[in-house]
Amino acid sequence: MTKRIVLAYSGGLDTSVAVKWLQQELGAEVIALAADVGQGGDFEAVRSRALAAGAVEAIVDDCREEFAREYCGPALAANALYEGKYPLVSSLSRPIIAKHLVAAARAHGATAVAHGCTGKGNDQVRFEVSTRALAPDLEIIAPVRVWGMTREDCIAYAAKHEIPLTVSKEKLYSIDENLWGRAIECGEMEDPWVAPPQDVYALTRATRTDPVEMVIAFEAGVPVSVDGRAMPLAELITRVGETAGAFGYGRIDMVENRRVGIKSRETYEAPGALALVTAHRDLEDLTLERDLHHEKARLEPRWAELVYDGLWFSPLKQALDAFVQSSQRHVTGEVRLRCEAGRCFPVGRRSPESLYDYNLATYDAADAFRHSDAEGFVRIWGLGVQTWAARQGGSG
Repeated sequence: MTKRIVLAYSGGLDTSVAVKWLQQELGAEVIALAADVGQGGDFEAVRSRALAAGAVEAIVDDCREEFAREYCGPALAANALYEGKYPLVSSLSRPIIAKHLVAAARAHGATAVAHGCTGKGNDQVRFEVSTRALAPDLEIIAPVRVWGMTREDCIAYAAKHEIPLTVSKEKLYSIDENLWGRAIECGEMEDPWVAPPQDVYALTRATRTDPVEMVIAFEAGVPVSVDGRAMPLAELITRVGETAGAFGYGRIDMVENRRVGIKSRETYEAPGALALVTAHRDLEDLTLERDLHHEKARLEPRWAELVYDGLWFSPLKQALDAFVQSSQRHVTGEVRLRCEAGRCFPVGRRSPESLYDYNLATYDAADAFRHSDAEGFVRIWGLGVQTWAARQGGSG
């Protein structure tokens, strides 16, 4: 019986070559699965490219709203920024693609899935760990790790087999894009001293100069409208990104610690993700109780690290999800963001669940704070330090 493999297909260089390579080297029937997670493009052309490369079937799954709701939404609730900078653009899309790969393998009687990741990258970890968590019985094949071809070799291989591509030897950028942002790799940017060329950017080209404000409304931590207009989450992310990105906001240039143990210079643009995280954090400042707020801030980097490391489907991630979800019950209200050249920042916030009490915060005549209580509170709060200073502290 001919082996059947479902390949995570992007339409790019490596996965297009992988279709033909799996067919030739393993004698397998290849089913190409392209997941639309908001990267845009002509998916009919993607299907045609997969079939031209030798796939017996090419499937396109529209995952945009599912991706927004079940992956971007939780990342926003967790204010997830890996190493304090990266909003997990590619990291978030891999587990949903793995989920659809497994479903396609079951539906088409495949015994294996394949991906086009290299042995240096993080995505191999995300695809494979997610697949094993969902379907431990499926074999996983990674052609790029074994075929020994350089990027230039792959371009030549594709030309030989008449596989249509969108890259060339002169412009060797690798682009990964989805609703949450865009990752740009390869070429001159592999030198961390060299500034990214301006032509690599697509979401953050400055086209506006006059400042603009937008009001983002949240319900239980989920953004639901912009400037009073309700819209599905996928559309909202795009709308916010277009507004903020038009001011050149949302670029990230960092040296990142990959899961495989190497440092890598990474360039991203994620105006929608960064603007929404900024607004969400600001609303949490208003609505979360102090200890809950502080503990959540301590756990957020761990949540981001788990997702970055490919552990979306893991018990610790699920436990942290429960904590984050519980924390969002009262994160309802509006944040007003101001966008201007290269910046996007909050200038106002309000909430029916606000813990801000004007009568307690003000210093004017409406002040309801009992100042006389403060002396005893401060004395007891500092009693331990006072005792230490008197007995052990000394002049040093």
